Amino acid sequence: MSHEDENGKTSSRSEASGSVHLTPRTSDGHAPTTSKELQGVQDQMDGMSLERQPSGERKKTYAFWETQPVAQFNDSVSTSGSAEDGPIDAPKTVADVRQEPYNLPESFVWSTCDVNDTKTVEEVYQLLTMNYVEDDEAMFRFNYSQEFLQWALQPPGYQANWVLGVRVSSSGKLVAFITGVPATVRVRGKEVSMVEINFLCVHKKLRAKRLAPVLIKEITRRVNLRGIWQAAYTAGVVLPKPVATAQYWHRSLNPKKLISVGFSRLAPRMTLARTLKLYKLPDQPQTPGLRPLTAQDVPQVTQLLSQYLSTYELAPIFTEEEVLHYLMPVEGVIDTHVVEDADGKLTDMLSFYTLPSTIIGNPTYKTLKAAFMYYTVAKATPLQQLMTDALILAAKKGHDVFNALDIFENDKILKDLKFGIGDGRLRYYLYNWRVAQELKASQIGLVLL
Repeated sequence: MSHEDENGKTSSRSEASGSVHLTPRTSDGHAPTTSKELQGVQDQMDGMSLERQPSGERKKTYAFWETQPVAQFNDSVSTSGSAEDGPIDAPKTVADVRQEPYNLPESFVWSTCDVNDTKTVEEVYQLLTMNYVEDDEAMFRFNYSQEFLQWALQPPGYQANWVLGVRVSSSGKLVAFITGVPATVRVRGKEVSMVEINFLCVHKKLRAKRLAPVLIKEITRRVNLRGIWQAAYTAGVVLPKPVATAQYWHRSLNPKKLISVGFSRLAPRMTLARTLKLYKLPDQPQTPGLRPLTAQDVPQVTQLLSQYLSTYELAPIFTEEEVLHYLMPVEGVIDTHVVEDADGKLTDMLSFYTLPSTIIGNPTYKTLKAAFMYYTVAKATPLQQLMTDALILAAKKGHDVFNALDIFENDKILKDLKFGIGDGRLRYYLYNWRVAQELKASQIGLVLL
């Protein structure tokens, strides 16, 4: 079970007239995808190689992943969808699970990381900042705050020992990390208890130690001890075997800054003045009754969100406690607004989370503030109008760019809202669960942080 994002790269080219590039440019014209690509992990994790076939063609092999209960590329594909979905491994019980942690290479030890401890969070931050995400020219790095990590990693039912690190035994230095959080996910009509795996990160200087496969096996063991046998994860790279593939889109909110820091550039024959005019938004949201979510709204929002997500083939099932945790506004982390009609009924909702990046070596700007579309339900309000309000709210809070996947109903409105399509893709994976027929992006209702 892994969320091992690595080295897949994307560039964003808006198809709107006079568009700009919306991801940082590198020397080869590419850039890290917003799916949080981890550089260099694939080689050590899946042992990928190219084998020469008798025909002269070369075939990719995945030494690690071919030993795991995940769909393989040589599996037979059902075009009718008549094959049965379900677990890949034979059923097990907790009594079957290995009791001892997996062995690490000499001089390394396991460590449970407490994200409520400021010192530990600083260690996690430093590891992620320097090793998790960085573009080829070292211009931008994701900047995870303690508040973000607490929000992402401590939902209802979280297990402290699923926030897992590896330290150097002699110095105590944190050099590797992986996390899991519990979730209930509906997969083509079946409710499945699983974990969402995230933040797989290994220090750049230790990639040859092949710590990533051990991290994956150990987090799997710890999850299995709780009687959970399935997981969901995403990656920009192709691994065995995606259940769905989505596309990232990006909408400029602060073109002048994006161009100044090298994140974007002017399109041919475009001036800065024309670019600013192209992306200008109204000063205030346009939907009557739009206001921030409160705790009193949670029962209505849970029902509204549940009804909406039930229409998708891959989507979470949220309890009221989970809605309270994931959607209640937290400054600098998560923003959620609801639309209340004249009778006091909640008809719509929008949400986005904030994940800034540190801008390296720029004398004027230190931080690039990005908003990521989270869960949005447009029932009484047109989706394009609701998303326009989300862009306005993000801009008013100082965000520089707004990112969204073409999941949900988003493909209907992204171009009209002047989002630029990325070249990279985000692939959804399930561990120990077979989906008989690959899903379309529009059938996905799941957002992994």
